[in-house]
Amino acid sequence: MTLFRTFFLCSVIASVIGVLGGCASLLPTSRTDVASRWTSYEDAERALATIQAFKASRDDVHRQGLDPRLGPGITVLHFADVLQRFTAVVQSRPDHVDPGVNACLQAGQRCSGYAISVKKLARQRVGNFWADSLNFRRETVTTGWSADVLLVFVDDTLVYKLMGGQPTIREVDVQRNPLGPLQGWGQQLAR
Repeated sequence: MTLFRTFFLCSVIASVIGVLGGCASLLPTSRTDVASRWTSYEDAERALATIQAFKASRDDVHRQGLDPRLGPGITVLHFADVLQRFTAVVQSRPDHVDPGVNACLQAGQRCSGYAISVKKLARQRVGNFWADSLNFRRETVTTGWSADVLLVFVDDTLVYKLMGGQPTIREVDVQRNPLGPLQGWGQQLAR
């Protein structure tokens, strides 16, 4: 009877491992979103294309959803912050400074700006549930996009805009621990 119980127990364990072994849905996922109307990098480009330097007002920018009182990814910059972002350009090539930046420099403290940073990231662990759970192999795939925008105003007139970022993010992080849960064993004993 003991042999039968051992065989039965081994069969049950093997079945459970077989069923859960490929269950990637049991692995953790996470998201990072900065609240924004933009759903993609291209969406951000289209929205910013509608506002033109020396034509758009601060209210026009706010109507595009870029109001710092409502958008958590928007930092208000004072003149010194804006100046710091252009110091290298102004010092190295003062004759090649953008007209909007030049207008800001001439305006002094009447110049301000918005630094906008929006990102949408999704992290998903993929692979074998047991290898991940027992810390033998963990693979995380990160996908998404990010946009960084600088808007400069003199009084309430937009005088300069700049956009950059990563239209497509795809990163794969693989961590391998040949000893699995025992990998940090020596460090734990040393404490």
